[in-house]
Amino acid sequence: MDTRAAFGLIALLGFAGTTGCATLRPAAAFSDVERLVGARTPRSIHWNQGTPADREVEQHIDALLASELTPEVAVQIALFNNRSLQATFGRLGIAQADLVQAGLLPNPVVHFAWRFAASGPGPSAEANLLLDFLRALEIPLRKRVARAAFEAAKLDVAHAVVNLAADVKVAYYALQGAEQMLELRRTVARATQYSAEIAERQREAGATRRLDLANEQALYEQAKLDLARAEVDVLEDREHLNTLLGLWGPQTNWTLPPRLPDLPREALPARGLESLAVSQRLDLAAARADAERLAQALGLARVEGLMPTALIGPESESEPEGTWTVGPAIEFPIPIFDQGQARVGTAAYELRQSFERYRALAVEVRSQVRRAWTRMESARRRAEHYPKVLLPLRREIIQETQREYNAMLAGVYQLLQAKRDEIEAGRSYVETLTEYWVARAELERAVGGDLRLASDGQPPVPVAPAPPEEGGGPHHRHGH
Repeated sequence: MDTRAAFGLIALLGFAGTTGCATLRPAAAFSDVERLVGARTPRSIHWNQGTPADREVEQHIDALLASELTPEVAVQIALFNNRSLQATFGRLGIAQADLVQAGLLPNPVVHFAWRFAASGPGPSAEANLLLDFLRALEIPLRKRVARAAFEAAKLDVAHAVVNLAADVKVAYYALQGAEQMLELRRTVARATQYSAEIAERQREAGATRRLDLANEQALYEQAKLDLARAEVDVLEDREHLNTLLGLWGPQTNWTLPPRLPDLPREALPARGLESLAVSQRLDLAAARADAERLAQALGLARVEGLMPTALIGPESESEPEGTWTVGPAIEFPIPIFDQGQARVGTAAYELRQSFERYRALAVEVRSQVRRAWTRMESARRRAEHYPKVLLPLRREIIQETQREYNAMLAGVYQLLQAKRDEIEAGRSYVETLTEYWVARAELERAVGGDLRLASDGQPPVPVAPAPPEEGGGPHHRHGH
């Protein structure tokens, strides 16, 4: 092999390197994330990268905050403005940079050496230019590993978006229920205060016992403590939602509708929800993509096991007499002690781990769906019972107690107690209604998207097939 052939090989490898992906285009990856998210929620996402579009998004957020927030509006603000989500989007650029790096040729190594004779003829010199051609030949394998990691990164980012939407809905309904509960606590506090004042006046007039006065005062003091706790709950839930929405300063002066929404007219059937979740859960798809990455990595480890590196290139050397000799040079390790067994074994066990993690996650996904649906339907049945049965009974008790009070057959304390019991039933109803909406949001998280996909009977988007089989997947082919 002469000098021209050696330099021709380097030029050919250099041309091969230029045909790969050599630039970063994270916008294309973000479009893929938008597509995945769009199939699971009707909301939009935006990646803040210092462009004029960022200012338009900020103005849109201000317009959304000017009106009462609905769950859908709150989710949209979070997907535009949540700082942690914006940081997560940066993973797309990192993963694509890794993909670009995997397609690049290793830099050639230039070596110069000068030798000065202690005696005899004059100095000599040596120069060579070596390239790791084995790394160059492995570029397709390395790119497959990096591309599988890139796909897993896009799925992870999209899953973070869907998960944030569920977090916002859970926080929204928790805050809305807490605010409604606060109003009930204020009503209880006013009622018990009125009852305690009546008892005190009657005690001064000698018309009631000290025990009755103490009971009414204790109820009032407990109501004040419950009210204080409810006020703290509202503040904490509000700040939690502020954090999810990425809001601070004047932007935190938003309002919610004063009442939780009513129950949907029809119950959501459980049939098909598990299959929907397995088909569209993005974390499950990401686990599958990670298994594919490890399968490709196992194939690469087997290739690199016996020959991790091999350098080739032209070498020139000057003789002491002043003449130059030129010829090819090759350099490679001799796999006597390390034949890559440990790296191949590690890669194989990592693949097995990923396979089992995928299976475990698939089981957990199905369990999450069943648990969330059970909580939702239990809360629904209990919430339906209050306006149909319990609350009408409490109103009837008040009406009958009022009649007996007017006929001087019941005392004022009995009337006030009936009213407190009605308020307490209303409090339990609000708690149960909150539980229903929170459980529904958790069910959306469990199925991996908007529940309308299930209720409308639309076919799920298949993104999570089974991971590569341990014995016959891509890693097995690479072993050959």
